[in-house]
Amino acid sequence: MISERLELREVTIHGHTVAYRDGGTGPVVLLVHGMAGSSATWRYVLPRLAEQYTVVAPDLPGHGRSAKPRGDYSLGAYASSLRDLLVALGHERATVVGQSLGGGIAMQFAYQFPERCDRLALVSSGGLGQEVNLLLRALTLPGAEYVLPLTCTQWMHGAGTTALGWLRNIGLRPSRRLVEVWESYGSLADADARTAFVHTLRSVIDQSGQRVSARDRLYLAAHVPTLVVWGAKDAIIPVQQAYDAHDALVGSTLEIFDDCGHFPHCEEPERFVAVLEHFIASHAPAALGESDWQAVLRAASS
Repeated sequence: MISERLELREVTIHGHTVAYRDGGTGPVVLLVHGMAGSSATWRYVLPRLAEQYTVVAPDLPGHGRSAKPRGDYSLGAYASSLRDLLVALGHERATVVGQSLGGGIAMQFAYQFPERCDRLALVSSGGLGQEVNLLLRALTLPGAEYVLPLTCTQWMHGAGTTALGWLRNIGLRPSRRLVEVWESYGSLADADARTAFVHTLRSVIDQSGQRVSARDRLYLAAHVPTLVVWGAKDAIIPVQQAYDAHDALVGSTLEIFDDCGHFPHCEEPERFVAVLEHFIASHAPAALGESDWQAVLRAASS
């Protein structure tokens, strides 16, 4: 069964545990989750995608069941960890799908390893503008690491999860958007995960908003088929950044999910899979080698 092959597995890379889900056959699709998330965020779309593709969905370093070492949590380090995982699993290339922080990592991956990136799909992606939710900006302030242990506890998360269960028992179904946010919050009850979260957050966001932007390099993505997916009701990263990115990304495809927030792959998984499958089927993979990348960079600097 496909679902059985998508259970969490582990591999050791550079002495650290990397947890991941994989399954299916065909072209590789690499699914990259967002901050304080895990590969479980793709649970609604993994089985369907595995019917046509080889899907690989890791827990990023510092997240989920993967190791949480004291180290580098920059976009470049994350991109390198994805490259290493693909190599360890015997995959040369992939269509890279990134949500939120994962979108920024996906763009960094395409920039660092263009020969390994067939296509890009950016889902409610970071790295495309400055504005971001006020709470995330506040958590970059000095001392936030001392406040989080008081607010993110196993007891509080367990109580909230019980409350969600009660709602289901009386016939009320919490939105998948709320469930995803609550699971992300719950992951921070672990001290090592909190530390990794703070390091990751401060590497991409400060009090003024997103501090890492790919906008000066979006011209490079003109050579990689790119899909932009966003929820019109996104309260984390405003949908205007989707429109701006689409304008800047020559030849990109834009899909706005009118009734979705920050997690369109969870909130409307059937539509998300259909959009992604159509994008992959209708766009040939990029064919960029080192010499091609050199030519693109030289042309832009002349």
